Amino acid sequence: MIDWSHIDELKQDMEDAFDEVVEAFLLEASDGVARLEATVPAQTLAADLHFLRGAALNLGFAEFAALCGEGEAQANAGQAAQVDLAAIRASFEASRQALASGLRTRAA
Repeated sequence: MIDWSHIDELKQDMEDAFDEVVEAFLLEASDGVARLEATVPAQTLAADLHFLRGAALNLGFAEFAALCGEGEAQANAGQAAQVDLAAIRASFEASRQALASGLRTRAA
């Protein structure tokens, strides 16, 4: 679900700014996930999923990124109604919780 080696590398590279980067990602991603609706035009859905996929990859949310990529491909293929938005939302929430829990454990 979480690519911890990527998180560790990002934390090392970002040092003191890591917490701010995580917070900004979570805010932007939460807003993006909240915008996901099957009723928007396919191009809009694909663009939102593309943004979320890229952001997720930057923070190591591997499963969430994969689901966003699948949904993006479906939307681009004219199958926006087939995108499993519930699974995408659930994966984001589970990833967010796993990140918070893992960061607490690693800090202890």
